[in-house]
Amino acid sequence: MLTITRELRDAILAHARADHPDEACGVVAGPEGSDRPERFIPMLNAARSPTFYEFDSGDLLKLYREMDDRDEVPVIVYHSHTATEAYPSRTDVSYASEPNAHYVLVSTADGNGPEDPYQFRSFRIVDGEITEEDVQVVEAHQP
Repeated sequence: MLTITRELRDAILAHARADHPDEACGVVAGPEGSDRPERFIPMLNAARSPTFYEFDSGDLLKLYREMDDRDEVPVIVYHSHTATEAYPSRTDVSYASEPNAHYVLVSTADGNGPEDPYQFRSFRIVDGEITEEDVQVVEAHQP
């Protein structure tokens, strides 16, 4: 299960809405070994595409060095789908290189429905296998 604060979930949703019609992407880092997302890091979609996302390699290298210096890991790797449901594509699966990360997908597609206009779903992707997991939104992480 992914446990995420309302503030972080809302930040991911806001990034997805702001970058629409292009896909948004980013990372939420957390303390190594904690599985607790804490630091929101929106990234630039280097592909600038409505159907594909790609982290800029220089930005990604800088991010990993920064996380290493701070004893952090990528707890969440997120991106948006602008025209399809929030479910990993074959390309998403092929790029999933963090077996311990939660892969969050947000759909900003028209027709998601008024009860959930922006689908927010989380998956584990390990060795090409996709497993959806529950998302628990909390007001704040417990110490």
